[in-house]
Amino acid sequence: QAQLVESGGGSVQAGGSLRLSCKASGYTFRTNCVGWFRQTPGEERQRVARIHTTTSVTSYDDSVKGRFTISQDSSWNTVYLEMNNLKPQDSAMYYCAAVPRWRGNCFSLLQPDFTYWGQGTQVTVSS
Repeated sequence: QAQLVESGGGSVQAGGSLRLSCKASGYTFRTNCVGWFRQTPGEERQRVARIHTTTSVTSYDDSVKGRFTISQDSSWNTVYLEMNNLKPQDSAMYYCAAVPRWRGNCFSLLQPDFTYWGQGTQVTVSS
């Protein structure tokens, strides 16, 4: 059974960095759209970044452009989110999700289109 597991969250001070990992098991990210999302209590889940694992085309929410980088490893089973210059407003639970066998533009996908979701990893940024 396909499963996504996030790791790498933690507590950092503003200006610090973290690297989140999303590892797939029972499943491969080949020809997938993989996205990172985040959510704070009482708020809607927000998209952060996406990558198409075959074309490596990426997209980012404006709030993280220039600070966050989504990437993948060559084994097709891990996607990363490098987060630099973190701000307190980046504090949230971060989730990864995937759309399997997707050949279109990842940017156009809506959250209900994502088939597999991880359990989340918490990021806390203090000022």
